[in-house]
Amino acid sequence: MLALLTGFFFGFVPMFLFAYILYWLDRYEKEPLLLLGGVFLWGIVVAAGGAYILNTLFGISVFVMTGDEFLSEVTTASLSAPLIEEGLKGLAVLLVFIVFRKEFDSVLDGILYAGISALGFAATENTIYILRGYQSGGWSGLLTLTFIRVILVGWQHPVYTSFTGIGLALARTNRSWFVKILAPLAGWGLAMFTHGFHNFLASVPLLGEATCFIGLILDWIGVAFVFALILWATWREQKLLKAHLREEVSLGLITPAQYRTASSGWAQMLARMNALFSGNYGPTKRFYQVCGELAHKKQQFLTLGDEEGNREIINGYRLELKRLSPQARA
Repeated sequence: MLALLTGFFFGFVPMFLFAYILYWLDRYEKEPLLLLGGVFLWGIVVAAGGAYILNTLFGISVFVMTGDEFLSEVTTASLSAPLIEEGLKGLAVLLVFIVFRKEFDSVLDGILYAGISALGFAATENTIYILRGYQSGGWSGLLTLTFIRVILVGWQHPVYTSFTGIGLALARTNRSWFVKILAPLAGWGLAMFTHGFHNFLASVPLLGEATCFIGLILDWIGVAFVFALILWATWREQKLLKAHLREEVSLGLITPAQYRTASSGWAQMLARMNALFSGNYGPTKRFYQVCGELAHKKQQFLTLGDEEGNREIINGYRLELKRLSPQARA
């Protein structure tokens, strides 16, 4: 029982922490926690459960047809797993893209929803591997698998699936139908390719023990690339707020001090902390959230026109800013 609880702890708690890191990095326009929780739960149950069943059936089918256990393992890891797992993880992002379209505004949103869906998947998968480590090697095996699954490759699933999220985000923010069709397919294809390449290197030691080391270096290059992309997307969101909220200052909807605070993630954090002690936390938090939402909608209006009532949404946000501004800390 203790080993079971330990396996669940090391399988799930680090992934919750990683999910919070992604949520924290979304500085200017936070996504709804309920929606993020639903995406995480999808990864835990639907993506992980469905992938386990389908990958198992695929592996059994290959073994029955060939009688080759090694071939069954390699094809499952390199072909079936990338296709099925990236399909099921990405489906959560696609559902947000379709059903909650108004919450899907940027590349950062695509990475966030994709990464959190993948972290839910990883929580279940890591728990299974960690418990298998205990079954084969006792506590030493459990700790070894925990180190491998959490420290060495803990960010890999979010990296793979982030490409699907980026593809959908490019489709969301572009007017061209060519981009709208090609970008999601290209993103999903890149997610499957990177996942499959990682699994192939882990399954087929072409260069002996050096193969895993090379694979690990490539994995962390991917992690660095995605986090650099997150930092770029965050910087771009800051530029959007600075560009689009100047008009709100000139209209008298927000003060110059509030404008400066809205354009800085750190200043927003300090404003919310100060609001905790003044009893204005709720209005302050909502005020800066609306600032971020408004900036994105104004950008969408410039790029896509009045699709899905962008003009009316913008006017609604302006009315809300006018109401909240006297209560919002700067």
